[in-house]
Amino acid sequence: MERKLVLKKDIIDALNKAGVKAGQSIMVHTSLSSLGFVCGGPQIVIEALLECVGDEGTIMMPTQSWKNLDPEDGVHWEEPKEWWQAIRDNWPAYDKNITPTNTMGAVAEMFRKWPGAYRSDHPARSVAAYGKNARYFTENHDLSNIFGDGSPVGKLYEMDGYVLLIGVGYDKNTSLHLADVRADYPGKHMIKESSAIMEGGKRVWKTYETLYVDGEDFEEIGRAFEENCSVKKEPLGNGIITFMRQRELVDFAVDWIENNRK
Repeated sequence: MERKLVLKKDIIDALNKAGVKAGQSIMVHTSLSSLGFVCGGPQIVIEALLECVGDEGTIMMPTQSWKNLDPEDGVHWEEPKEWWQAIRDNWPAYDKNITPTNTMGAVAEMFRKWPGAYRSDHPARSVAAYGKNARYFTENHDLSNIFGDGSPVGKLYEMDGYVLLIGVGYDKNTSLHLADVRADYPGKHMIKESSAIMEGGKRVWKTYETLYVDGEDFEEIGRAFEENCSVKKEPLGNGIITFMRQRELVDFAVDWIENNRK
């Protein structure tokens, strides 16, 4: 496929057609490379998003740094097992002003450093936000409550926010993890995870309990959701943007999970 040229005005036009409006709070997931040649790179994507929601709106993005998890969880699969303890002992403690994202994409990596943006304190599953509700969305992100009520995605549900997928699928749709938390299914269970954090002014390797989630059926949930609910799609360059109400998505996913997961 021939790469298409994407200008800032093209992004704004597509966002407007999809239903993005001033005052909305939106969780955004992006793949810059899927769009073609974006003239100006991640900067113009962020500028377009902020301009569309205006001063009364809020943009939020996942800025996960999941390399800051125990090597036993598979996050350092390329490193030999004999190094694992050294990684536990030496991996830098999470610093929301410094710690880079892991595979979140160029837009999220720039967004976490955007002037005026806030970033949550979770050492592996942080989010960043900019706008009216940014501080509220990102504060008090508990170690164990990564995706539940009271977490950033839970607060977005509370405020009847939206989800925007730019060139990515439902496998990247973090809000589906809120449905993981709310749904009741046979295989649901807790696990222990560990991360390097600062505690009392010192680096510690902290272990905490949280819900096990993997998202392997998220694409299937997404297909079923689009067959049954209101989703807006617009072409943008070589990609597609998909826009939806988060509450509608989460409520549908809870029912789907309870009826389909083992």
